[in-house]
Amino acid sequence: MLERIQKIVARAGVCSRRKAEDLIKAGKIRVDGKTARIGDSAEANKATIEVEGKKIGRQKGVYILVNKPVGILSAAKDTRTKTIVDLVNCSRRIFPIGRLDKDSEGLMILTNDGEFANKIIHPRYNIPKRYELILDRPVTANHIQNIKDGEDIDGKKVNTYNVHHNGKKVSLSIHEGRKHILKKLFSKLGYTVIFLKRIMIGNLKLSLDPGEFQIVEKNWLSRQIRED
Repeated sequence: MLERIQKIVARAGVCSRRKAEDLIKAGKIRVDGKTARIGDSAEANKATIEVEGKKIGRQKGVYILVNKPVGILSAAKDTRTKTIVDLVNCSRRIFPIGRLDKDSEGLMILTNDGEFANKIIHPRYNIPKRYELILDRPVTANHIQNIKDGEDIDGKKVNTYNVHHNGKKVSLSIHEGRKHILKKLFSKLGYTVIFLKRIMIGNLKLSLDPGEFQIVEKNWLSRQIRED
């Protein structure tokens, strides 16, 4: 079956589909010895595909749930700091889907499936992420209403869902994943986020202790995230 080159590259875990498109535009992907172009297709099981001079092959998808502890970097590798990938025993190249700040904890997914990762983080798929926060002081009802109505952060409105609060504690869901977006949101209203924890991705609830991980199947994971 013919598939777009960027889809094959992403599924192989090399990079995201968007990054693969950038590599195609830069002339860094070759298919059967010819430089690929945007719009090209191939049969994944038959074509020889090279990304920046290295052949790729189809590989079994890896999907790991992790409760990232505070102090761990949400990156594939780092020369100075322990990363979330270091927490799991996996011989394959994997990477975290999205990110959490080093001083935050909570649910993350590690994978080698770039296409699956894109469906989790891209805004058009509307996968909500739910967070629990502790602020430096009790939040007011007026500010909660501001958050529900949507605040502009860096020139773009932040839409929140299912906002609940009790004193210094706030829980809410958002679809986007801009860097420090919740910290910026509450900072604009005069609060400091003391602690942040991601407790859900879609309908998948965090059920692991900090530092624990669980290997799961893709079909099960997809159902948990998207089920009604």
